[in-house]
Amino acid sequence: MGQHEIVLVRHGQTEWSLSGKHTGLTDVSLTDIGYRQAKALGKMLGGEEFDVIYSSPLSRAWETMLGAGYGALGNGEENLMEWDYGVYEGLTTDEVRLHIPGWSVWTHPIHQGESVTEVGKRADVVIDRAVAAEGRVVLFAHGHLLRILGARWMGLPADCGRNLSLETATVSVLGWERENRVIKRWNEVCHLRSGDPIL
Repeated sequence: MGQHEIVLVRHGQTEWSLSGKHTGLTDVSLTDIGYRQAKALGKMLGGEEFDVIYSSPLSRAWETMLGAGYGALGNGEENLMEWDYGVYEGLTTDEVRLHIPGWSVWTHPIHQGESVTEVGKRADVVIDRAVAAEGRVVLFAHGHLLRILGARWMGLPADCGRNLSLETATVSVLGWERENRVIKRWNEVCHLRSGDPIL
């Protein structure tokens, strides 16, 4: 097992991410801006070659991988799918708080969905596979899943992902300082120029 970097890419904009809806297993595609962001993410990665490319099979992550130019070698990884929000799927935090004051996915039970600990266990599987891989790895996935993965990379409980804000269309890098797992870059947002064409 080498001490190679692991690059994390959060998918581009969707209608649900734009409105703040919890988007777990609902298969929402990218918006036109999201497709442009995917291409911009590819430019941000500079066409860098990766030895292992994993993506959540959900459309928004897979489309981002394709738009960034990494589809040819991409592999679907179900453990990279977003948190199953159960009965809270499609709702914003403000909508849930009308009925449950102070509600948060990080602190409250997720009825008919996954607990934060369960998502953390999936993140651990991905981390183990990424560390065992030969060479550099890139993961295309989702906001909450990647935040939890970042926390678990550092050996923190899964719910510490709440402290790692992550916007859409971002690149983050996990790495090492000697034997210690560290975050080398986090939440670097791709920037669109006004003249960038819509794919």
